Amino acid sequence: MYGSYTGRSRHVARTIRIRIRIRIRTRTRTRALSAAGALLSCVVLSGCFGASKGDSDHASLAGQAKQRPKSTIPYWVNPDGSAARQVAAYRKKGADGEARLIQKIAEQPVAEWLGVDDPEGQARGFTAAADQVNRDALLVFYNIPHRDCGQYSKGGAADGNAYRTWLDKTVRGIGDRRATVILEPDALPHVVDGCTPKQFHEERYDLLTGAVDKLKGLPRTKVYLDAGNPHWIKDPRRLVEPLKRAGIRKADGFALNTSNYQTTQENRAYGKRLSALTGGKPFVIDTSRNGNGPAPGKDDPQAWCNPKGRALGERPTTDTGDRLVDAYLWIKRPGESDGTCKGGPTAGRWWPRYALDLARNANRKDS
Repeated sequence: MYGSYTGRSRHVARTIRIRIRIRIRTRTRTRALSAAGALLSCVVLSGCFGASKGDSDHASLAGQAKQRPKSTIPYWVNPDGSAARQVAAYRKKGADGEARLIQKIAEQPVAEWLGVDDPEGQARGFTAAADQVNRDALLVFYNIPHRDCGQYSKGGAADGNAYRTWLDKTVRGIGDRRATVILEPDALPHVVDGCTPKQFHEERYDLLTGAVDKLKGLPRTKVYLDAGNPHWIKDPRRLVEPLKRAGIRKADGFALNTSNYQTTQENRAYGKRLSALTGGKPFVIDTSRNGNGPAPGKDDPQAWCNPKGRALGERPTTDTGDRLVDAYLWIKRPGESDGTCKGGPTAGRWWPRYALDLARNANRKDS
């Protein structure tokens, strides 16, 4: 359901090799730069990370990203993400109005969805890049077997053992750097709603519990288990046992509204009910595209997929004014498609037209 395109992982893997070559050349040219400085040069100057496949027509923003105040939001703004590249491309064409709109997305920290290829290199690259500017990495793990019930974001690891191998690599990649992981969007709600066949339930609980254990074994990693949204599993009591079996006791909390459009107010109320049932666990809310709430009407069975008229929501912040709400985050990357519906490209692909609509509608909402 969620729509993440992780094909850019090959690009990131190639980046790691570039980083190593830069380190070697840097040592040769001057001893004043450390290997860590060389990594920063790779990330900021040559635009190494976060370009989705199909973004080749985008120009690089060449490191112009400005990090937001750490006291407001501690997460890294990728200087070469899809939105940043689109801003540069629009400016190159003289389309300043469009550039200003997409800049609303490019200047915010958004989550990096880890792919199948070179997960260790991806995790290390993103966390190291964030660490270089004294920020935390925001990551999404989305590789559970039998993912998304064969819908637009189908896929995932071939089986449990493949997932455990993938997980071990991501854990090594994060290491002792600061990271927050949103763990396996839709994995638990699809167990609760019956979409995931029953014969896979025990394996899924085991994999999620194992992931929580390994991630919480790292010194500076937070973990939030995905818990759907208020319009999916409407009675939060149905999620309590699945969350317990998936390791919520050891996790930092749960995540709501990933890649969805439900309002912040609804998510906050729902989250407080679920928190009360899980020992007071805090939660985070994906506000990336919920500025206008969900699409009206109930006639569209795919109202969650690229609905028209939606808007960017609250900017990412940890200053939520609510002790149970740890953060408003942009977990879904605004401007990336939910799937091949309503004229959209493959799930997770950058879609400039939709990105512009989200930003324009946010402008209208604020005016």
